Amino acid sequence: MARIAGVNIPQNKVVHIALTYIHGIGDFNAKVICEKLNIPLSKRVNDLSEEEVLKIREYIDQNHKVEGDLRRETSMNIKRLVDLATYRGSRHKKKLPVRGQRTHCNARTRKGKAIAIAGKKLTPLKK
Repeated sequence: MARIAGVNIPQNKVVHIALTYIHGIGDFNAKVICEKLNIPLSKRVNDLSEEEVLKIREYIDQNHKVEGDLRRETSMNIKRLVDLATYRGSRHKKKLPVRGQRTHCNARTRKGKAIAIAGKKLTPLKK
């Protein structure tokens, strides 16, 4: 079982797909890592030698911020915005969309499940 950056990489997947299981490495960076280390894109994780796994681990440690460090940096950036009382920080604090999306009829993912308001009835439109 290959363990890179504190994550167990799935054994039966292709290497560049398996690397995307690491927080902070997407599809593009996974392909770049494979190209730099001369690992064929069609190779599977269980076919990797111990030296190749070690090379991948060292390359990621030196050149990418992943997992805990990346999560910590992201949360610190959000905390800084909240402490500075910026508009974006207040949106983070209220758990509302931060980047200008509308909230009148959408934003259920960010706002959570809809809550019924007692006594509120929809009145028909008068013309």
